[in-house]
Amino acid sequence: MKSLFIYTKRLFLMFSLMLALVLASCKKSFIELSPEDSYSPETFYKTEAQFRQAVIAAYVPLRDLMNQDFYVSEMRSDNTHYQPYPSNRGTAYLFKENIDDFMDGPTNANTNTVYFACYSGISKANIVIERLKEADIPEAARNDIEGQARFLRAFNYFKLVRLFAGVPLYLKEVKKADDAFLPRSTVEEVYTQITTDVKEAITKLAAPAKFPQSGQATKGAATMLYAEVLMTQKKFAEAETVLSTMAAMGYGLQTNYADAFLPANKNSKESVFEVQYLEGTALGTAPSNFIYQFLPRTTTTTLITGTATNNSATGGWNTPSKDMIDAYEAGDSRKDASIAVAEGTYNGSDLLVVSANKSILNYVPAAGKIGIPYIKKYLHTPHPAPNNTNDNWPIYRYADALLLLAEALNENGKSGLALAPLNTVRARAFGNTTHNITTTDPAALRDIIAHERRVELAFENHRWHDLVRTGKAVQVMTAHGAQMKQLYNYLSPASYNITPAKLLYPIPQSEREINPELTQNPL
Repeated sequence: MKSLFIYTKRLFLMFSLMLALVLASCKKSFIELSPEDSYSPETFYKTEAQFRQAVIAAYVPLRDLMNQDFYVSEMRSDNTHYQPYPSNRGTAYLFKENIDDFMDGPTNANTNTVYFACYSGISKANIVIERLKEADIPEAARNDIEGQARFLRAFNYFKLVRLFAGVPLYLKEVKKADDAFLPRSTVEEVYTQITTDVKEAITKLAAPAKFPQSGQATKGAATMLYAEVLMTQKKFAEAETVLSTMAAMGYGLQTNYADAFLPANKNSKESVFEVQYLEGTALGTAPSNFIYQFLPRTTTTTLITGTATNNSATGGWNTPSKDMIDAYEAGDSRKDASIAVAEGTYNGSDLLVVSANKSILNYVPAAGKIGIPYIKKYLHTPHPAPNNTNDNWPIYRYADALLLLAEALNENGKSGLALAPLNTVRARAFGNTTHNITTTDPAALRDIIAHERRVELAFENHRWHDLVRTGKAVQVMTAHGAQMKQLYNYLSPASYNITPAKLLYPIPQSEREINPELTQNPL
């Protein structure tokens, strides 16, 4: 019995020693959690080159955002509508129509995608900002990378707070479950964070060194974002000061309005910030396809784009409204540069195009034909294949900066000074100064500047935000809805029931189901 006890004791000691050795090995290198033959979060964020790759990744969700933003920021306004598709009532169509008709809800896939795309960009920016704290890279590179990341985080939160009001403020890398489920912050808290980020970005980023630019955010982009934030908060004096710094950064207008949108002029002196796309099929390309969504639905797009595809299932969105077409003054070159007409006959709900790219100016349809307008400013040919275009999406142009400056000056009681930036934009549009504005009545000038922003920035996703921030959304859209119901008998009686609650989109239902902390906007 005694020998058995001694044997058992020795066996236990041997087992304990072996276990200790195994555990010691595990603590050192026996189980390698950060493999050396591939990158991981533990090994990647070390060099300047790696951080520059990471911040470039934070730009990528902007493309997802731009693929949806025209629904929530342009079609929601009086600028555009849609070509009805009565033979298909699937949710892919209804969700888009419902946004335009003010009948959307918390399960709308398109509004929800905007929410998710913004948070995807925020998440990637957070990782860069957090990991930079421990990085051993040159100070100048650190400032540039952090400035870009803070700009992107501020931009995405600005989009979110305007569309959804107070949202959860994620300001660090999510590493555990508790980090992932936050309650909504207040609108004021979100704006405070946006302001902190964008002011840091202005400090850390440099002005454009040359034109064309690289496409990455600069001091100019951050300045423009901050100015729009201030205008939305009605801090007009601060906005005037900020906007007054733009001229010294080298920006200017293209001679012709249409030239500002040419792929050959990407990131030009008029561009303050634009989302980057690159046509082609090779690795590293990222083509745009806005125009194929904006064209009338047709079985072949050849006559319009020069490349053949059937866009019956994907086209017909963001169609210029009658009210938008009528908003242009006679002689305004922006009308013909922005809108064209495809003419043909209907086959069910598709337009059989027989003549394309007709001028919108004084357009009268031929006998037995109908014309459907479409956005022209993003149509540039040739391009290699359908849905494979080289157009960037303009976020901020210098013309926008000039008009915001005019608005800020007018609101600050400097109406006479507001005429110079306003008329700079108008002189290009009309090709002369005979259409210059001369009134200095603040109320009249306020309406003139609002109109100028509408036609100058048409189809660039500014109109809805402008209506909301100036307090005109309910009034303007109620009148627009009444006009639309007279024009189109397919609209539901429940459409365009515009209340203050409809100035915000619902928080995605899927988010509220996994995060009980999230409250819903009034529906």
